[in-house]
Amino acid sequence: MTQHVHRPIATPLRSGLTRTQLWEAADKGLIKCWEIGRQRATRFPDLAHQCLAGELPVLGWKGGVSRSLKKNEKYGSLKYLAQWQGLRGEDLDIDLGEERSLTCSRTKMRVTFTPDRTKYFNQVAEAES
Repeated sequence: MTQHVHRPIATPLRSGLTRTQLWEAADKGLIKCWEIGRQRATRFPDLAHQCLAGELPVLGWKGGVSRSLKKNEKYGSLKYLAQWQGLRGEDLDIDLGEERSLTCSRTKMRVTFTPDRTKYFNQVAEAES
């Protein structure tokens, strides 16, 4: 059974939660990543603008692209996707059991955000060789 994580953008940021509640609950930390994205959008409007323009800038999670690689596609973390949605001022809307692909408007790199960590964990070494 897959789990869909959804929170409307008007939902207030949470506070007073433990590390376990933030990162190890059923949402796998996606809500916290989205909340961080919302906060960064306020502090870094240029970064938010890049995201709104369809770019996939480098963030703290795997999925961002700074340049095109020989292989024009890669995998990224659902946590990146959650933070990106927050930076864009969008509702959090991620299915924990499905992959979702986006193409960076700047580099034209296609990134597939996946719940399968093995797909993106070792890919840098593979992409560089």
